[in-house]
Amino acid sequence: MRELLEFLARALVENPDEVRVTEVIEDDGEVVFELEVAEDDLGRVIGRGGRVANALRSVIKAAATRAEVRAAVEILD
Repeated sequence: MRELLEFLARALVENPDEVRVTEVIEDDGEVVFELEVAEDDLGRVIGRGGRVANALRSVIKAAATRAEVRAAVEILD
């Protein structure tokens, strides 16, 4: 899932070398993927009204469901 999120984010931004995905496992077992991009690319990853961010979260949630884990995506600024 981490690789999937990184792949999708790199395809969206102008500075793909600055895309960082950190995997954090919470106490309750949920996996949180923290996505960091260049400041100029933040709008591209969030999208108008958060549409792109919601789409990324949906894709990761679907992959997590298939792997039978709980996952979330946080976009860091």
